Amino acid sequence: MKEVGVGILGFGTVGAGVAEGLLRNRQLMAERLGVDIALKKIADLDITTDRGIAVPDGVLTTDAKSVIEDPEIKIVVETIGGTGIAKTFVLAALNAGKAVVTANKKLLAEYGVEIFETAAKNNVDIYFGASVGGGIPIIRVLREGLAGNQIESIHGILNGTCNYILTRMENEGLPFNDVLADAQKLGYAEADPSLDIDGFDTAHKACILASLAYGFQPGFKDVQVEGIRNLSGMDVSYAADFGYRIKLLAKVAKYGESVEVSVQPTLVPFTHMLASVNGVFNAAMVRGDMSDDTLYYGRGAGRAPTASTVVGDIGDIARNIAHGETRYTRAVPVYGEGKMKLLNPGDVVSRFYIRFMVCDKAGSLGKMTTILGNHGVSIMAATQKDMNSESDGFVPVVMLTHPSKASAIEEALKEISESGIIAEKPVRLKMI
Repeated sequence: MKEVGVGILGFGTVGAGVAEGLLRNRQLMAERLGVDIALKKIADLDITTDRGIAVPDGVLTTDAKSVIEDPEIKIVVETIGGTGIAKTFVLAALNAGKAVVTANKKLLAEYGVEIFETAAKNNVDIYFGASVGGGIPIIRVLREGLAGNQIESIHGILNGTCNYILTRMENEGLPFNDVLADAQKLGYAEADPSLDIDGFDTAHKACILASLAYGFQPGFKDVQVEGIRNLSGMDVSYAADFGYRIKLLAKVAKYGESVEVSVQPTLVPFTHMLASVNGVFNAAMVRGDMSDDTLYYGRGAGRAPTASTVVGDIGDIARNIAHGETRYTRAVPVYGEGKMKLLNPGDVVSRFYIRFMVCDKAGSLGKMTTILGNHGVSIMAATQKDMNSESDGFVPVVMLTHPSKASAIEEALKEISESGIIAEKPVRLKMI
């Protein structure tokens, strides 16, 4: 049986999980795949801290270069994260003729073009199944299972930290900052949670999904990103009154030759399958022209789920090597480059939830609806909330719109804000 050597760069949470999986299930994988996957080296600056697994003597090293240059190592696994030294090591491994497995969504979203071109130039595989959704096989689904479908849309709950916070805000009526503090104590949120709660982690993943679905690499800086940092418990409660749950939702959808890629807090009906995805769980719903809606659900992060996907990628590449093949030198296809473009956020058409703090005087509501109508925004439902919410002569009014162009909504809200009939900036949320 052919042996394929593996080296791991980074011995943190995910790296340790990958090592554990390779060591524990080596025989099982050999029986299933017909190739013996041998863990040769693990490189990390800290090789003394106990990771809870027994690693054979001689495997641990502080020299990443020795992993990349080792002739016995055919697959390099990057679990360092970020876009600094991780990028340097990944490019070095590819240029050394090594196949690469990574779970680094930030690296791929921001530097994917360079990385995939380097893999293609060296005719080596690059797999990244754990970069989106942790243990959920959404990457494999798009590359293989739904390869015969035109992908119409993808909606994803792709950040467990945000989903945990939103779930508790709704179920327990707690304010955002209190739940965030609990999430940090439980290890669901980092000490600096900005990447998660401001939506950028989800946006990195959305860019990867867009590239797989539509064959072009969206410019990350051009993606519309809104997080949940400023979300009020008032809106979580009011949305529930209308039969909706707020989720931080990634949306990737094709309209002609334009693709919407966005991350925003979004109202999802209680009856929608994504509405039942709670706590730290993730899910992605993909609509194909032949498959219709399919849902992929599971743990989106954590040592074991993420490592499971990484080990699966290692197994695929090892089998390719054993048979003298490469399958994903162009892991992100380029059939859409030069043809597809990002949809301007102002051109997005959606239903919207809008909350105003309206001056409690005769004519205020009428003036507001007139302005909305003048901009072509039609109201589907509206309610004035209870007077206990009244503050300094202003009362909350919530409206749900019919499908409207985002630019028309923004223009109308700007005019309303300047009219003096509301107390603060309106809250505007998309609806699925």
